[in-house]
Amino acid sequence: MMRSWKLLALVATILVGSSVAAAAASSPADCATLRRHGRRAEAQACYQSLTLAADPYLRAEGDWGLELYQDASNEFRAAVARADQNALYRVRWGRLLHERFNNADAAALFEEALQRDARNAEAYVGIALVGADGFDRKARESAARALQLDPKLFEAHEVLANLALEDSDPAEAVKQADAALQIAADALDAMAIRAAVELLADRSPDAWIQKMLQVNPSYGNGYALIASHLVINRRYEEGVAYYRKAIDLDPRLWSARSQLGINLMRLGQEEEPFRQLEMSYNNGYRDAATVNSLRLLDSYKNFTIFKDDTAVLKLDKKEAGVLQPYFEDVLRRAIATFEKKYKMTLAGPVQVEVYPNHEDFAVRTYGMPGLGALGVTFGQVIAMDSPSGRKPGSFNWASTLWHEMNHVFVLTATHHRAPRWFAEGLAVHEEGQASPAWGERLTPDIVVALKGKKLLPVAQLDRGFIHPEYPEQILVSYYQAGRICDYIQGRWGAEKLVDLVHAFAQLTPTPDVIKQALGLSPEQFDEQFQAWLYKDVGPIVPNFDEWRTRLKNLVELFTKRQFDEALKEGEAVRRLYPEYVADANAYEFLSEIEVTRGNKSNAVAVLADYQKFGGENPATLKKLASLREDIGQAREAATTLDAINEIYPVNDEDLHRRLGDLWLKQNNYPGAICEYASVVALRPLDKAGALFNLAQAYFAARQLDKAELSVLGALEAAPGYRPAQQLLLQIEDAVPKRPQ
Repeated sequence: MMRSWKLLALVATILVGSSVAAAAASSPADCATLRRHGRRAEAQACYQSLTLAADPYLRAEGDWGLELYQDASNEFRAAVARADQNALYRVRWGRLLHERFNNADAAALFEEALQRDARNAEAYVGIALVGADGFDRKARESAARALQLDPKLFEAHEVLANLALEDSDPAEAVKQADAALQIAADALDAMAIRAAVELLADRSPDAWIQKMLQVNPSYGNGYALIASHLVINRRYEEGVAYYRKAIDLDPRLWSARSQLGINLMRLGQEEEPFRQLEMSYNNGYRDAATVNSLRLLDSYKNFTIFKDDTAVLKLDKKEAGVLQPYFEDVLRRAIATFEKKYKMTLAGPVQVEVYPNHEDFAVRTYGMPGLGALGVTFGQVIAMDSPSGRKPGSFNWASTLWHEMNHVFVLTATHHRAPRWFAEGLAVHEEGQASPAWGERLTPDIVVALKGKKLLPVAQLDRGFIHPEYPEQILVSYYQAGRICDYIQGRWGAEKLVDLVHAFAQLTPTPDVIKQALGLSPEQFDEQFQAWLYKDVGPIVPNFDEWRTRLKNLVELFTKRQFDEALKEGEAVRRLYPEYVADANAYEFLSEIEVTRGNKSNAVAVLADYQKFGGENPATLKKLASLREDIGQAREAATTLDAINEIYPVNDEDLHRRLGDLWLKQNNYPGAICEYASVVALRPLDKAGALFNLAQAYFAARQLDKAELSVLGALEAAPGYRPAQQLLLQIEDAVPKRPQ
């Protein structure tokens, strides 16, 4: 039945006047050429003719050209079954699967092709394309290998040009694009990359776009490729404009339409993104980003929205009552800080979306380079994990929000022109400026990188964020970029960082900014910065192996309860690497030993260092707070508990009740009100007790109306609750009497 339909379609196409010669063409290459040159009707007829071939491989190519993807896959399967040793069939099948969002099976087919023909250059291009989708450094190696095997394979040059531009290396991108064009004058993606290079440099791309459109007047993919580079460089509004150009030129370019919807979501829109994504989905474009973005839009009904002149805060209804005051406080402080520092006011409110489901947040970062692990900024829209979306203590939401707010200001100030290393480094630096405990930690992965001399030159540091060469390089690049900003402030002053913001706003390349603003060549800067950094981290790097061995010894001694030896070993471990506060750290072992011996003051001193160096395990910090209360340090205990609110304020009635009690005793009535209100928002079993505590705080603050409402709520929950009855009488006595 399907073959009959295809025959009728072919006859109809010929009857309406398409070229008979094109219709009769039996070569997939001929069909691809027609399509590449925008001769759609002829290409359609050409592909339809292929579907009538006896060879299942040709039928597969025809079905693919007609967008009958499942039929094409079935025909490729038949072709491979008939000719198991044919590498080409597997390569082409893999390219189909790559186009249809199945990179895992595509990569397997490319590898199978190489098993049959180790010199198949097209298979290496396929591997490069799959790797490029995930910003894998091996993509470049695979494309280069393809060119070694077939120097005339212009598509490999286009892949390398694309990767170079992602790495902020326009010179290499131009070199590779031009190499593609020397081989094939109709290399459309090479022209699009040349146009993107011009656009990213704030020059007119029109000459290259015109060349592209002369070859294919309907090549929307070229505009979409340009748009993708604008998005990678955080120029989202311009990216949206180019995705619109793409679908204006080719309304059936569902990949571009989907990306338009996704990027409109990133700019805080909802209605048009839904329309664009739904249209893509309904026309068979159902990649993970499209499907999950539609689901995410549907979940927006679960948000509660809080607005003022400076911010739009979107919180899940289930936790909005707890999180709202803490998030609003950090937002207010960040906006005030950065307005003063950068001497600017944002044009409109910042939108902050907080996701309790990490997978929902991950949808917002799909297809973006870098970690994307905690938060991401799109212009004046921030998306981030809620503390409830992570394991307690695994991330500090307040420092994450501060980091992203710095992006909002710096990207606005530089018109989204700041290089990635500087934008990320400055945000990391500003975390440390806001709180010493928020600074970038010297983790073991970073120590290993420092030990292996793996830091990148500042002029190439963007590469570490986009195409990391080893698994930990993104983390190391964040650390390096942050420490570069620490170094610049320490040596040249805080205003020098602001000078760099203004310099990058002019699209000045990193090497030129270093020369002009700091008076050093990039090579001199690298040498002097690294000398400073290695001196700053001190003996941690050279003593790392000893630290690792002695930490293992400490664990064994503690497990055997050999506390005298464990105490000595623990102190040595702490001295060797004081910044290590992750699992199995010396601080927690030492504090346990001190508590066991009744030395609570010593335990407090140990855990205070744990907190100072960025320790964020809520259970450990609560233990520190309890010990501080035990030795009479109530104010410090409250400060410690308050720090947990920056880490994990959800699902912990005990935290908020204890902190409320401490604030109330210290006459910090706003703090007590906030904490007791958080207990109420958590819907505790003892609702009457929670409302009574809140009423007490309101009463102490002389907010008598709110005190009365709260105590009446307590009595509604427990009518015979004696303390609430007595407090109600006190409130009534305190209310000013009207003159008779």
